[in-house]
Amino acid sequence: MIAYRIEVASATEHRFAVTLTVPAPSAQTRLSLPVWIPGSYLVREFGRHLSRLTAHQGQRALTLTQLDKTTWQVDCTGQAALTVRYEVYAFDASVRTAFLDDRRGFFNPTSLCLSVQGREHEAHSIELARLPKGWAVATAMTPSGKLRWQSADYDELIDHPFELGAFWRGEFVANGVAHEFVVAGAWPGFDGERLLADTQKICATQISFWHGRKKPPFSRYVFMLYATEDGYGGLEHRASTALIANRRDLPRRDQIGLNDGYVKLLGLISHEYFHTWNVKRLKPAEFVPYELSRENYTELLWFFEGFTSYYDDLFLLRAGLIDAPRYLKLLAQTWNGVRNTPGRHVQSVAESSFDAWVKYYRIDENSPNATISYYTKGALVALLLDLRLRQAGVTGGLDLVMRSLWARCKGGALTEADVLAEVAAVAGAGLAQELASWVHGRGDLPLEPALKAAAVQVGREEAGFSASLGLKLTESVLTGVQVKSVLAGSAAAAAGVSAGDEILAVNGWRVRRLDEASQWLQAGEGFDLTLCRQQRLATLRVERGVDPALTQSLTLGLEAQAAAAAKALRQSWIKA
Repeated sequence: MIAYRIEVASATEHRFAVTLTVPAPSAQTRLSLPVWIPGSYLVREFGRHLSRLTAHQGQRALTLTQLDKTTWQVDCTGQAALTVRYEVYAFDASVRTAFLDDRRGFFNPTSLCLSVQGREHEAHSIELARLPKGWAVATAMTPSGKLRWQSADYDELIDHPFELGAFWRGEFVANGVAHEFVVAGAWPGFDGERLLADTQKICATQISFWHGRKKPPFSRYVFMLYATEDGYGGLEHRASTALIANRRDLPRRDQIGLNDGYVKLLGLISHEYFHTWNVKRLKPAEFVPYELSRENYTELLWFFEGFTSYYDDLFLLRAGLIDAPRYLKLLAQTWNGVRNTPGRHVQSVAESSFDAWVKYYRIDENSPNATISYYTKGALVALLLDLRLRQAGVTGGLDLVMRSLWARCKGGALTEADVLAEVAAVAGAGLAQELASWVHGRGDLPLEPALKAAAVQVGREEAGFSASLGLKLTESVLTGVQVKSVLAGSAAAAAGVSAGDEILAVNGWRVRRLDEASQWLQAGEGFDLTLCRQQRLATLRVERGVDPALTQSLTLGLEAQAAAAAKALRQSWIKA
């Protein structure tokens, strides 16, 4: 068995010490560390944090030769076990890598555990040592003794993150399956019981969605949440997920109702749990198997991330955690986010999926003008497909297609052809062709008629002043008004405003919030914008159109005005 002993070498210096033991090594044993972690599509070069590598067979020191940025070779003699020791610097608090300080530890094995090339199929084990007093451990990996866990192979090993420290811990059962939830960093007054109850509803609803009354493809599941001052994100695994959220978004014992921050957290929980099926098991054919030494390209992230993004909030509605009006408000936010991204006319969601490695995770000031998110536009593709399927009389709509794909692909490799074939099978080749055009095209999706056909009223609301100019800003009393991005084709772009500018005044009046200027400007009135660029003052003339910039709003159509067929369609979709 390939064995790893992971020690807390120095919590204050953020260093793990790892001892890798390889029984019966080959004459030339090659070791490598992944350069990326499945679910996060960016080459992150985990090997840059390794240091002090040594190798021995018994008492005999061996030479480690580095072959490339992430691969080492050891020349061994005989069958004596090879022991490799090294340290890993761990000070990245994200869900993707490893972190260690005097209060908390966390790691994904992709950051700590070198693979033994050619022996990835063998059983692997992890043993933890020198944990600070009072620290507990949470992981979904199979236990095999005190502070020891075991996996069937390396692929399973790297799919189980570990949370270490003095954290809050709770449990619940969903559809007969044990679930554990651990939270590190929560404020006093955190309502763990409410978090458990609400998460249980989400999990039970999703298990039933995929399997009815049957058991899911895991016997135990673990949520690991790190509550921090400012953070948001998650990373899915086969039987667990690592999450980061703002402390203020956790439920409090005195809290009544669901504020927007807690709804956002529940949506994240729902999103990552849905990935247990949609990307961890049902996955792009290009990912079978994963190639961890380089990028793995696919055009299907619009399906695996976008469709998951559609279902995450929908399951909050189905679980009874939010009502239909609130769900439509969340949908409108997604739709407006896409509509306010000029890059939707530059990049298709299939192209966005393929380019994730160099664009999505490397957002800059021009990203809104050149790219589109496969999360948000992918979610709108799923919404449109769901509505069109239901309008065509397909009972269950997109739900039916998702479950049919699970059966067709046996919970494994999936291609775009599989998706199109299932849509064609239930609704005809015409809709499958339309789906392909939505995915590979760069035009706006025909959402408005589809929503109106489901008795959802599409309204228009005036955007804020800065949004109407095409500006994305950061604003505070201390730093002033800073331009993050200027949208292509906007009034601000025409005037020559650039990312990095500091906006000082409008028509000679100092502003610390740009929207303040709307109080003294007339609709459509041009104005002088004073700004600071590279320490030099400049004044630009901004001309605005007569028509105000608008955002979309979605509300339930009035019952008296909605046709019976439209109301039936809406009822089948959101039970309202």
